[in-house]
Amino acid sequence: MKYDCLIVEGGGFKTAFTAGILDAFITHNYFPFSTLIGNSGGSVALSYFLSGQYRFCIKAMNVLAKDKQFANYRRTFSKKGYLDIDYISTVAHEKVPFNVADAVKKIKGLNVVFVATDRKKGTAEYLIPNKKDWIQMVVASSTLPFATKGVHKLNGRSYFDGGWSDPLPVEWAYKNGCKNILVLRTIPEDNKVTQSWVDYFGSYYFQSTPKLAKTFESAFDVYNKTLDFIKNAPSDLNVTQISPKRNLNSGTYSYSKKTLLSDYRYGLDKGMLHLNRR
Repeated sequence: MKYDCLIVEGGGFKTAFTAGILDAFITHNYFPFSTLIGNSGGSVALSYFLSGQYRFCIKAMNVLAKDKQFANYRRTFSKKGYLDIDYISTVAHEKVPFNVADAVKKIKGLNVVFVATDRKKGTAEYLIPNKKDWIQMVVASSTLPFATKGVHKLNGRSYFDGGWSDPLPVEWAYKNGCKNILVLRTIPEDNKVTQSWVDYFGSYYFQSTPKLAKTFESAFDVYNKTLDFIKNAPSDLNVTQISPKRNLNSGTYSYSKKTLLSDYRYGLDKGMLHLNRR
């Protein structure tokens, strides 16, 4: 199967699994895609994939996992939040340097977007990365409500995690001409989701901003409707998913070096299985 689109789901620290899949692709120079879409943590993994930096994504995640500057429970109710999302920028610039020049060269002539949620409208925004703003767009796509500072400003606009507006942008890709889509998931493919505590709290917290409150209230429903769309896809659309068969050892917010490595290796195996089935 020749795919024209790659969609990389978010999932916080579950992204270690995705990093494994994409590293398998890097080792085999597997790149049939003309459209690539990253969401939240998936934007981080996709970025290192596009720069061709093998094992750099899992290295970056391990740096975040052990660095006390990134996670600190004492900051839970501060403006910065429990997770310092801006520290991703420090890691990408200094500790596990992201080769933005190679990534920009790679995407020339391709359609690459990172999904974020517009803080004012509560709607999905599809940010097109460039050399100047690449890392800041990744941070915008990954800014988790309540766990981090909750909002990231870029070019005068405020954004947060794209998972609350278009977590699996399969329909967006289809409407933009993609017919053979490969989706990298971080939860088992048939698992529908229920309203999370963040969804519920967000719908209550933002009552004064009805559009934003609605985004949180309906986030789980949007996700489940996308799964229904995939299951009952139009006749001219093919969707293949690479997903774990079980819940991963790492969670969105919970992790250790051991769970990250275990999920990463599982992703490597899944990536190799996909390549062997081509």
